[in-house]
Parts: sequence; C-alpha cells; structure tokens
Amino acid sequence: MGNKIVVVTGASSGFGKLTALELARQGHTVVATMRDVEGRNSAVRDELIDTARAEGHPLHVLEMDVADDASVETAIAGVVAQHGRIDVLVNNAGLMPVGVTEAYTVADVERLFAVNVFGAVRTNRAVLPHMRAAGSGLLVHVTSLMGRFTVPFFGIYAASKFALEALAETYRYELRGFGIDSVIVEPGAFPSNLIASSPEPSDTTVLAAYGEVAAIPGQIKAHADQQSDPANPPRPQRVADVIATLVNATERRPLRTVVMPEGQDFGVQQINDSVAPIQNGVLKAMGMEAMI
Repeated sequence: MGNKIVVVTGASSGFGKLTALELARQGHTVVATMRDVEGRNSAVRDELIDTARAEGHPLHVLEMDVADDASVETAIAGVVAQHGRIDVLVNNAGLMPVGVTEAYTVADVERLFAVNVFGAVRTNRAVLPHMRAAGSGLLVHVTSLMGRFTVPFFGIYAASKFALEALAETYRYELRGFGIDSVIVEPGAFPSNLIASSPEPSDTTVLAAYGEVAAIPGQIKAHADQQSDPANPPRPQRVADVIATLVNATERRPLRTVVMPEGQDFGVQQINDSVAPIQNGVLKAMGMEAMI
C-alpha cells in the first residue's frame, strides 16, 4: 500500500474529518485543511491532531480556504515544500443550500460555486503540476447522489454537484496519460452538519411570493435532524472507508462509487450503469477510446 501524502479539504467536520482520521489510521501522511484554524476551528484542529497522535499516527492541520486563490496556492506550496510531493487530493469541502431556487441571488449562487466547484478547480490546478511531474496521483471528488438527479429546493446544490461530476469525469480522461486518476464518490443521505448550516436565500421578496411553499425547506431541515431508526443510524464512516479503499487501490479504480446508508437506494447506481455505455460510446465514436 505504501505511505501516501494526502491533502483533504473541508476537514473540520463530516466526511472530511472522518476521512482525514481514517487515512492517518491506515498509515498515510495526512494534511487536513480547513478555514480559520486559529479561531473557530482551533478546537477541531487540536482534536484531529490529538486523536491521531493517541493512535500513533501523524496528522497535520493546515489553513486553507478553497474559495481563495492565494490561500490554496500558499497551502499547497507549503505541503510540497514540507513533504516533497502530493500523492492524493480529496476534494471534500462543500456547502448545501436548501431553499427556494429563485430566491437565491446570483451572488448567492456564486458564493456556493466558489466552494463546491471552483474550490475543486483551484485545488486541482495547484496540485496537478506536481502530480504530472511525478507521473502519478489521485484526485478524489466527493459529490452527492444529487450529482445525478435533483429534487425541489436542492436546485443550486445539485447544479454545483452536477458541475463537479462533469469536471471530475473529464479530468479522468485527460489525465490518464500522465498516470493520474480522477474518481467520484457519491454519498447518500448521511447525517452531517451540511443541512443545518445551509446558506439561506437572500431575496426575501421572492420568498414571500412563494407563500406556504417557502416553508417547505425548513421542514426538510427539521426532518433531516431526525433518525428514522435511532437503533441503527446511518454511518458516515462508510464514506471515509470507501475513500480509503480508493486511495489504497493498486489497480484501475472505478470512476464512480456510490455510498448509501444501509437500506437506502435512490437508483444512483442504476443511473451510473445506464449512462456509462452511452458515454463510452460517444468517446469511441470520436476516436478517443484510449482515454476511457
């Protein structure tokens, strides 16, 4: 398996935090990145470092805001200066707005895409020159089941994840010749703080025009806090385990990996299975079969 230098974005909570700890536990050198490590995230910084140390594993925490060019460039340059390389980048940082789509202003949507889409573009662009020079590397993109379909009130979130899916798949084709892999992890409805911290839409005039419909997103958020089976709750650790399996793989990895809570099936795997032959057929027709 070997020790790999792994950078994880959005490691202050949720899948990112679990993934950073799991990869450190499996012997990799992990750089967990997040915003405001000296302020509101100082406690989680200390928790990550202390937990890994107690288990006998090194883990580093680094300030990085994926929505800021200079922050990303400085952080990635620091990792390379300290460790000599970056083998894996886990693009996990993200936001999940839940609300009336029309009520999100252009500025609201731009702020979302700055993290969910452009954040991955920024970090990929920062690490890829080093991976290309090394002739190897892995990009892991954490999307969502809503990277394959959408439902009411999740419109701009789904739009960002659809965009990330398209980028991640295209990276896979274009980077294959450099020995670099790009994969997608599609988690289902695991408990996290994403919905609780959902950015609210800014256009209150539009919200008022929707009347009672505008109350539905609040009901969705309230429902998300309830476990249907408290005795057997969904385990977000499963997402971290899947990411670790992809990092440790020695053979060609699958493009997409669906990770659903036990007993859930929204048909995402069926969508993937149906689309893949069509996508591959298009590439073959264009003479790009070698990139598949």
